[in-house]
Amino acid sequence: MVVLHWTAASVLLLFLASCASAMLFLLHLTRAGRILHERIPDRPRRRLFLAALGFFLTFVGVRLLMVCIAFHLGPFGWVVLGGHHIHHLVWGILLLLVCGYALVAEIGAHATPASLFAGRLIAILYGMGAALTLDEFAMWLHVREAAWSFQGRESIDAVFLFGALLGVGAWGAPLWTNRKGALPSASE
Repeated sequence: MVVLHWTAASVLLLFLASCASAMLFLLHLTRAGRILHERIPDRPRRRLFLAALGFFLTFVGVRLLMVCIAFHLGPFGWVVLGGHHIHHLVWGILLLLVCGYALVAEIGAHATPASLFAGRLIAILYGMGAALTLDEFAMWLHVREAAWSFQGRESIDAVFLFGALLGVGAWGAPLWTNRKGALPSASE
């Protein structure tokens, strides 16, 4: 039986997208971006500021959404898939994995406009993912032992899937070609 309250998931997704879009709009198309760049000239510190802003906006937004769900305000409901409540901790972990992968792959690390945009987006999404994850920190400590149960198999599958993604990124085509596009010779 699958019961999905997509309104809650949709509202959360819409909220996250709206916050990220508004922040990026302000940074790229208004004077606020220039002011931020002048006041915080160090790129890593600007990204930390954006991550913090994304974190606090998301935390407040998620808390408000949870209050609405708990007190039946609006059309919101918990996200339930196959009889299991999908906590927002899950979405936070997924965002953190995506952002971590992007940072390890050095997406957003260059000085081009597209790279700067990507770096800012990654910083904002990282803050959002951290807020979603830390909002349910108590669950980290009170999870039942499932590693050796049938449901624990899902964890093993997730590990293999993410490990495969990392492997493809690390050992994919760039490893087998040199800068000229040919296979490396034995002398290289």
